[in-house]
Amino acid sequence: MIRTRKVLGAVALTTVIALSAACAGPATGTSDKAVELRMTVWTSDKAQLKLFDSIAAAYRADHPDVAKITFESLPFADYNTTLTTQIAGGNAPDLAWMGDLSRDLIASDALVGLTDKFKATPGWKYDDLLDSATAEYSHDGTLYAYPFSNSPYALYVNTDLLAKAGQKIDPATLTWDQVAAAGAAVHAKTGKAGFVVRDFDYKAWNTLATVWTGWGASAWSADGKTCTFDSHEMQQAFTFLHDAAFKTQAMPGPGTTADFFAGDAAFTVAQVSRASLLTGTFKFGLYPLPAGSKGTYSVLGQAGMGVLASSKHPDQAADFLAYLTDPENAAKLAQYFPPPRKSLLTGDKLAANNKVLKPAQLQDAVVDQLPDAVPLPNHTSPAEIAQKGKTALDAMWRADADIPAVLRSVCAAIDPILAK
Repeated sequence: MIRTRKVLGAVALTTVIALSAACAGPATGTSDKAVELRMTVWTSDKAQLKLFDSIAAAYRADHPDVAKITFESLPFADYNTTLTTQIAGGNAPDLAWMGDLSRDLIASDALVGLTDKFKATPGWKYDDLLDSATAEYSHDGTLYAYPFSNSPYALYVNTDLLAKAGQKIDPATLTWDQVAAAGAAVHAKTGKAGFVVRDFDYKAWNTLATVWTGWGASAWSADGKTCTFDSHEMQQAFTFLHDAAFKTQAMPGPGTTADFFAGDAAFTVAQVSRASLLTGTFKFGLYPLPAGSKGTYSVLGQAGMGVLASSKHPDQAADFLAYLTDPENAAKLAQYFPPPRKSLLTGDKLAANNKVLKPAQLQDAVVDQLPDAVPLPNHTSPAEIAQKGKTALDAMWRADADIPAVLRSVCAAIDPILAK
């Protein structure tokens, strides 16, 4: 067990006490009462929840000791805060989805190790998991969350808008400079936006990793202890972004929003899973991320499923999670969430239940990108880092910004957190 005593970034001291209590030893789940399990999720999609409910019903049919399995939908924007508040208040779910909170949960001993359970489950096929998908949720050889969603970021292209502006692109040799040039031309000709990094909105700066990784930049050192925002590569990447926002207008500036999926932008960077937002109102293309100065690259957005150590029924929760994620059910979930299983990662298999994307698109933008994809920046104390980083980066979004100075200020803000 890890004995790091990091404070959860956005959580009060009571949460740490609760997590510490969880480390002392989870309940055994041997009560005579019928077991009820609860999993927190951030989806409210009716079709996805229906699928989860159907898998849970099939599980309960063979496990009469489990009387009920509930999937509790929490708003994505408040998910981390709500989950950690539940843990602190003694109302922790048995299982939970997790994104950037995973590092804190693992470091605080708040998750049950899953490797032995998965390997011991007949037919589960642990060796089928892709190493690049499990790395983010593993520590010292133990997997603490199943990476159920592994969606590489891709470039969506509104080909109708490009045609109106007289622009053409070659996906095989596409670079960020070419995207910016075409985006600026679209904006000048049509008034629509050029390229948009979805969910960035000058707030969620970590999503810009989908761009700066192309310049060979990273937010911090490999060991996570030192900020690298002040690197030459990061300066190059932010110079590109700053020029796009303030000089060429290739991307919307601060205070301006443009929804690609509503037809308001020529390009957007978004996860492949966002293809469900396409309604057929315009022709589109889907391609891997454009090359940066360091060449081609891939960035991965992930979500995991884990069992809380403070669960009253950790054994039953782990058993259900093994069932939910076995090869058969993983194939069902793949229609919404790109799986970590090598046996399911082909364009044809991913397209089997996908009503929007074609096998070739999924092969190119998902399957071929996963082996070398790097995750979005993730660290312990994610909320504190995000808040401090945003405050420092706010100075970047002015036409006269001193880019190197702003990036140095980011490191001054977050280095003390990284060093904890």
